[in-house]
Amino acid sequence: MGNNTYPPYFNLTMFVNIGTYRYPTFVLCLLLYALIVLANFLIIVVISQEKTLHEPMYFFIMCLSINSLYGSAGFFFRFLRDLLYDTHLISRSACFTQTYVIYSYASYELTILGIMAYDRYVAVCQPLHYHNKMTSKLVSKLVTFAWIYPAFSVGTCVYLASRLPLCGNKIPKVFCANWPIVKLSCISTVINNLVGMLVSTTTVFLPLAFVLYTYARIFLICRKRSSEFKAKVIQSCLPHIITFVNYSITVFCDVALSRIDLENLNPFLAVILSLEFVVIPPILNPLVYGLKLPEIRKLILKMLSGPKPDKQTKSHK
Repeated sequence: MGNNTYPPYFNLTMFVNIGTYRYPTFVLCLLLYALIVLANFLIIVVISQEKTLHEPMYFFIMCLSINSLYGSAGFFFRFLRDLLYDTHLISRSACFTQTYVIYSYASYELTILGIMAYDRYVAVCQPLHYHNKMTSKLVSKLVTFAWIYPAFSVGTCVYLASRLPLCGNKIPKVFCANWPIVKLSCISTVINNLVGMLVSTTTVFLPLAFVLYTYARIFLICRKRSSEFKAKVIQSCLPHIITFVNYSITVFCDVALSRIDLENLNPFLAVILSLEFVVIPPILNPLVYGLKLPEIRKLILKMLSGPKPDKQTKSHK
C-alpha cells in the first residue's frame, strides 16, 4: 500500500476562521483552563491534606479531579495552540495520542462515577455495614480496576484504528477522535466496530445502567423513611447526581456528533457541542462538590481566607 494510506498528518477541519477575534478567544480559553486547573487542584489539596476527609467518598471525588486535570491537559494544550494558527494539521502520532488521552479520560470518568454510585448505595441502604464493606483494600481495588480496564480497552481501539489504511486525513472536529478516523478507512472496519461496541458497552452503558440501578434502590429506600433521612440522603447524593446527569448529557452529545455529518451543522454550534465533552465536566465537578458538600466547602473557605491571627498578637496591637 502507498504512503498516502497512512497519512503523516491529520487536518482538524472544524476550527472556525475567527480572524481578529482569535487572540481574545485564546485569552478566554486560557483563563478557562487556568480555572479548571486551579479548581481541581484545590479539591485535590484539600482532600489529601485533611485527615477528616480520608474516606471513600472523598477519595473518589479526588480521583475525579485528577482525571479532570488529565483529560483537560490532553485537550487544551493542543486546542490553545490551534487557536493561534491558520492551519490545523496534527501529526499522526500526536493525533492518536490525543485520541487515547481524551477517550481514556471519558472512560475513567464513567467508571469512577459507577464506583461512587456503589459507595452511595452502601452508605444509604446498608449503613451499618458501610465500614465493613468499603474498606481501604476494596477501595484500592475498585479504583485500580477503574483505571486499568479503560486504559486497556481504549488503547485497543486506538491501536486498531492506527493500523487502518486511510483514504483521507480530514477530521471534522476540534480534537482527534477515534470514530472519525475509522470512517476514513479504505477497507472494512468490522473488527473496529465490534471492538468499539464492546468497549462502549463495558465502559459507557454498563456504568450508566449501574448508576441508574443504584439510585432506583436508594429511591425505594427513601420512600419508606422520614423527611430528615431523605434530606440527609439528598445532601449526600445530590453532587453525584448532578455530575452523573451532566456527564451523561455531554457523552450523548459526543456520540450523536460522531454519527452525523458535522459539516452540515452551523460551524459555531458544532464547535460548542464538541467542546462540551472536554470542558464542562472538568469545570463543573469541582464547583459542584466544593459548593454542595459542606465538609469540603468549609475547608476550602478556610484555606482561601488564610490563617487567623493569634489572639495574643491581637492584644499586643
